[in-house]
Amino acid sequence: MLLLRFCAGLLLAGLAACAPVDLLNDTIPTGGITITRNVAYGAQPRQTLDIYRPKAAERAPVVVFIYGGAWQHGSKSDYLFVAAALARRGVEVVVPDYRLSPAISYPVFLQDCARAVAWASHSIAAFGGDPGALFLMGHSAGAYIVAMLALDPVWLAEAGSSTQALRGAIGLAGPYDFLPIQEADIKAVFGPAQRDPATQPVTYADGRNPPMLLLAGSADTTVRPRNTESLAAHIRAAGGPVAERIYPGVGHIGLILSFAAGFRGEAPALDDTLAFIRQVDAPDHRPDTPLSGGKLSRLREPR
Repeated sequence: MLLLRFCAGLLLAGLAACAPVDLLNDTIPTGGITITRNVAYGAQPRQTLDIYRPKAAERAPVVVFIYGGAWQHGSKSDYLFVAAALARRGVEVVVPDYRLSPAISYPVFLQDCARAVAWASHSIAAFGGDPGALFLMGHSAGAYIVAMLALDPVWLAEAGSSTQALRGAIGLAGPYDFLPIQEADIKAVFGPAQRDPATQPVTYADGRNPPMLLLAGSADTTVRPRNTESLAAHIRAAGGPVAERIYPGVGHIGLILSFAAGFRGEAPALDDTLAFIRQVDAPDHRPDTPLSGGKLSRLREPR
């Protein structure tokens, strides 16, 4: 288990060369899930997505999961452990690839992911999902993309969709308020816009966002939890719906690994995500309804 944790952590940090996440994904049960791979949402080679559909569910809520990797690394195939965890509990999951630095720079990854979300909004019904229950979710750099798409209406509008199509958004350990940029590789990702407040999700907190759940770990030294606290404070000050959770002692990789069965003791992020989806997707929920400030309820893992 320690070797598995170390290897998975290396890959998710974008440092591994031998795809050790396969060790993790090989332990993940996929019974009851239909997986459709490499559906094109655009013409570029990395503009494809995978769909994880619960076999027993009809018109399931849909999560578009956007992975992290400092906008420089990552592959949709690495995140079976996240998608399967949600799909086995009745949530349809779409995991897109998107173009990465250094081949591209800001804002191309936003445009790609907006296009993937627009595809889901328009096409997911053909795969059994409910386009009226569309959620975004992302980890690390993926959480940044989720926040930008949920808060700034420009990106989805350009892709032929709208923030009004989003039922909610979940951010895991996201960088939302990180100027000035210090790291040379991240400066290269953002190029001439590296000092521009327009690149920061906190800039767009105007109270008109879909409900948002922001999760982070107190021991995260990769993306400091102050990012989560800052975005939540900005949204709340503007009157928008948001709930945040800072899990004591949890690090950056531990948060996303907690979606895998062998690591659920790290944090209740899976349960809190499912409870948020259930709360926001309830028929009587209104977008301006305050989110629960207490402990989100747990859901039982299927056998």
